Amino acid sequence: MSIRPFLVCSISLALGLLGFLYFDSLSFLLRQWVGSEDYSHGLFVPFVSGFLMWQSRSRVIAGGVTQPWLGIIVMVGGLVLSWIGELGTIYVVSHVSLWLIVVGLIVTLIGVSGTKAIAFPLLYLLTAIPLPVFLYAALSAQLQLMSSALGVWSLQAVGVTAFREGNVIDLGPVQLQVAEACSGVRYLLPLTSLALLCAYLFKDSMWKRALVVLSSLPISILINGFRIGMIGVLVETYGEGAAEGFYHFFEGWVLFMASLGLLVLEMSLLARIGARGERPSLLGGSSWIETSWPASDLRSPCCPPVSRPVCPAPAFLCGLALLVPFAFASKAVAQREEAPPPRSSFVDFPMQFNRWEGTPLALERQFIDALRLDDYVLADFRSIDGTPVNLYAAYYRSQKMGQSAHSPQSCLPGGGWEISSLSNVWVPSTSRSVWPLQVNRALIQKADQKQIVLYWFKQRDRLLTNEYLVKFYLFWDALSRQRTDGALVRVASLMAPGESETDVDRRLLDFASIVQSELTRYVPD
Repeated sequence: MSIRPFLVCSISLALGLLGFLYFDSLSFLLRQWVGSEDYSHGLFVPFVSGFLMWQSRSRVIAGGVTQPWLGIIVMVGGLVLSWIGELGTIYVVSHVSLWLIVVGLIVTLIGVSGTKAIAFPLLYLLTAIPLPVFLYAALSAQLQLMSSALGVWSLQAVGVTAFREGNVIDLGPVQLQVAEACSGVRYLLPLTSLALLCAYLFKDSMWKRALVVLSSLPISILINGFRIGMIGVLVETYGEGAAEGFYHFFEGWVLFMASLGLLVLEMSLLARIGARGERPSLLGGSSWIETSWPASDLRSPCCPPVSRPVCPAPAFLCGLALLVPFAFASKAVAQREEAPPPRSSFVDFPMQFNRWEGTPLALERQFIDALRLDDYVLADFRSIDGTPVNLYAAYYRSQKMGQSAHSPQSCLPGGGWEISSLSNVWVPSTSRSVWPLQVNRALIQKADQKQIVLYWFKQRDRLLTNEYLVKFYLFWDALSRQRTDGALVRVASLMAPGESETDVDRRLLDFASIVQSELTRYVPD
């Protein structure tokens, strides 16, 4: 099928403009695919989708170009999302906007009927997009706890004495921490992606295909729990070194292949259910890959002649014309220099006020690099009666993509701590308080130890507890005020023996009220 050079140039121009517009977003995706084992499957997803589209080309051609102008509407929606993602510092929104623009361009080029023929390959591209940080953290935290519990159960089943404290498995002389990397997310995400592909190729009832996809969650949890149990047995037998290096890597890959084998076995069993006569193949026989039709066959009696576009449709050219000014305008907006008001550095934050006296602490370089903050204060304060409170505040001059306040919900679980409860409380107003203050209250627990954490987001002149509102106002203030500066503030205190939650709450609320009145100089309104 000959394609005119003008069509090739137009498509190349569209790809170049998308690369220019989404350079940061695509760079982030590539870093995630290459640097994170959780999303390493993302490297293969575009190639798999491209192959499936190529195999469906005969149906695309047979469908003809219908309603191509609907693609312009899809593109406009994608362009709006692009601005929201850029100004709201939400990578996942930018990734989805890129996908929408690509879909819109495809609709303008091959029409709605042709796009329907490649609907699954297009939707499959979404599996390469990393989860939002807050959703990943919540999922990982739950999977950590479930995997820890299954790991302990596996150890006890083979006679190994083991106990669990949050995400820490106690083997007596050795303690194993089920870190975020061992939560099972790196099993779940690629296995779910594979399950979707298998369900697409599994030509059988829809409920069976849905069951294949849904089963990826319990399979990944069970396999990861079993893996943690195996590591515990190896540590018990060969020492702590068995939990690292080759053993860990080998167990991970071998058990992932085992989980894939379970998926294939499940499909084999499902194929037997309700089958009459000839059982359907797991991959639907030869029908799962469409036969390629040479150009000469398109005019054969079994295949009526169809029109084949050799130059871009007007709708595609209109979409391209829409993309050109938006790409340059978006870059100009994104590169605007922000103008936050002057502020004092946290190095001057007082270590003594009222009845509280503090000792400054320093964050390790690895945490500073990961958080990408511009300034911070970390200190242990003690009142005159000796009760302790820890203060942490992280300031960001500009909360652009990849550089914004991290929610404590992402990092509170860990080291054996579990979040027992999460709620909102009001900090009582005092003569020094400028604004009434609502904060998040988290009760975290490890064995018999308890700790209460209060945290909130000071974003320009707003005091927020909801992460979604933080993102909304980042977008709004970037547009209206050319500012995205702000801070996360967190205060925490351990519950001493004999203390009640009420005692710790009273101490933290009093301290939070004083701190908030001091923060205005360091996090300006």
